Amino acid sequence: MSKSLEEVHESVSTEHKKTGFRKILAFLGPAYLVSVGYMDPGNWATDIAGGSQFGYTLVWVLLMSNLMALLLQSLSARLGIVTQRDLAQASRETYSKYINYILYFLAEIAIAACDLAEVLGMAIGINLLFGIPLFEGVLITVLDTFILLFLINKGIRKMEAFIIALVAIIGFSFIFEMIFAEPEVSKIIAGLVPSIPNSAALYIAIGIIGATVMPHNLYLHSSLVQTRKFDRSPAGIKQALKYNLIDSTIALNLAFFVNAAILILAAATFHKNGMFEVAEIQDAHQFLEPLLGTKWAPILFAVALIAAGQSSTVTGTLAGQIVMEGYLHLRIQPWVRRIITRLIAIVPALIVIWIYGENITGKLLILSQVILSLQLGFAIIPLIHFVSDKSKMNGFHISRTTQVVSWIIALIIVSLNAKLVYDEITSWLASSNHPIILWVTVIPLAIAFAGLLLYIVFKPFIAKAKSKKVINHSPHNLKLHFTPKESQSIKNIAISVDFSHADEAALNKAFELGGIDTEYTLIHIVETVGALMYGVHVHDHETTIDEKLLLKYKEMLSEKGFKIKTELGFGKPNNVIPKIINEGNFDILVMGTHGHTGLKDILFGTTVDKLRHKISIPLLIVK
Repeated sequence: MSKSLEEVHESVSTEHKKTGFRKILAFLGPAYLVSVGYMDPGNWATDIAGGSQFGYTLVWVLLMSNLMALLLQSLSARLGIVTQRDLAQASRETYSKYINYILYFLAEIAIAACDLAEVLGMAIGINLLFGIPLFEGVLITVLDTFILLFLINKGIRKMEAFIIALVAIIGFSFIFEMIFAEPEVSKIIAGLVPSIPNSAALYIAIGIIGATVMPHNLYLHSSLVQTRKFDRSPAGIKQALKYNLIDSTIALNLAFFVNAAILILAAATFHKNGMFEVAEIQDAHQFLEPLLGTKWAPILFAVALIAAGQSSTVTGTLAGQIVMEGYLHLRIQPWVRRIITRLIAIVPALIVIWIYGENITGKLLILSQVILSLQLGFAIIPLIHFVSDKSKMNGFHISRTTQVVSWIIALIIVSLNAKLVYDEITSWLASSNHPIILWVTVIPLAIAFAGLLLYIVFKPFIAKAKSKKVINHSPHNLKLHFTPKESQSIKNIAISVDFSHADEAALNKAFELGGIDTEYTLIHIVETVGALMYGVHVHDHETTIDEKLLLKYKEMLSEKGFKIKTELGFGKPNNVIPKIINEGNFDILVMGTHGHTGLKDILFGTTVDKLRHKISIPLLIVK
């Protein structure tokens, strides 16, 4: 199984840090790379609009969004630490090939949309600070791909230091902005009390929440935590979970401070002066100097914007690599991979700016947030399923209370984002001269995505119910008709079992052939998606169940006096069974006619036909 971000996987050792502070320091870093996604230029527009229109009223929405983000990021970190898989890899070994292709496509679009906002934000910052036109500014953002390549070759700690430095620039810029703006502390505290003045405020609140939790951050965090090398014992994993929670809490609270500072700045300058319609980043920059009376205010604003865009594009490109490798298992040169990811974001931005001009940037930012809204559920829901799975998490699954809270958060986020998408489609229909085009393209697509979302929500519950049904199948219910016979010439019999009723006939026939002195090897093949891809390294739910059932068979038959061995294979039966048979010293293979997949007599069809030509011993099919 390939490792997530293999070039930096377990590259930071935490095992030889003696003091508690040094130990914590060794774990700190991944969440800072994640936190920049929560303060990217896509968030700035919603924060500025919220502050200018409603003053300090929506500060509580930022706080609630931050708490939601903290829980979801901690779940993402837990998945990576415990399973040593990122979210894309976990999805790949859980869902079918075609579902994974769709999930990959959606994740790639979301990263491109997020990247689009970040590229535009950085280009706007360059434009505001140096007067360079947006088109050239977007082209300049290509250079950060090479910055990323340089940093990751120097090690993950160097990259983390670079991102932390950019976060510090953003933070210090807004500390000074707060000093210049002199906000009213009493009103900030009052803004922590939940209230929605009107429907326009609800729309802005939805936008803030929708722009806060970024799907690519969930993929990113589950991978970055694997850059730490630590003791893989239960105690070591527990300690890693604790330190990463500290890391996430500090980093995401810094992101909350930045978002709150942008909203408070807009409230203390624009709203206070009756300027309720400021929503564009360029407008906010333009009005800061006359309102605050210092030339440093717009300069610091532009510097912070460039730092936010730069840091976000670096981590967004990294997320693109994780998604591509995790879903497609596609391994190409890192610099090629990063150039492709960057171009996916830059090319649409260049085309739109070239055709429509620089005034379209605000609409492009909104569009990027709507696209993100569509994809969010496809990252959150699988994540909750994975970290709730006892077998996948090896005992480190989340508690029932955390599960309930997580599902409530998922419901809130998905519902609010669905409303945002619904409102957007409704407005398109109202303003379109040819609504029929939307009815045959956009609306069926939205319905298809809703159906896929429902599938992802309910499939694991259905699979778990089936698993419980299988696990309740006890080998002690098998009716074995064996009666002791004289020693037979057949000394070693292989029996293919699939935990169906066909096993009874196969076992009885094998015992009839062999007798009490013969050695029997029970062979079972795990055919899950994960088994086909990862082989013996798979740790999915079905594999755990199959291992337990095979052990039950062995125990029960051994108690009856038989000499029993077991072989658990992974992949396609017609390939794996011959390999086991030909490497062993068997006299005959006995099989039932009902296949593991649940399709009647599948093994008796193409599998058996292929299998009998690949083995060098007799094959006995028992009906």
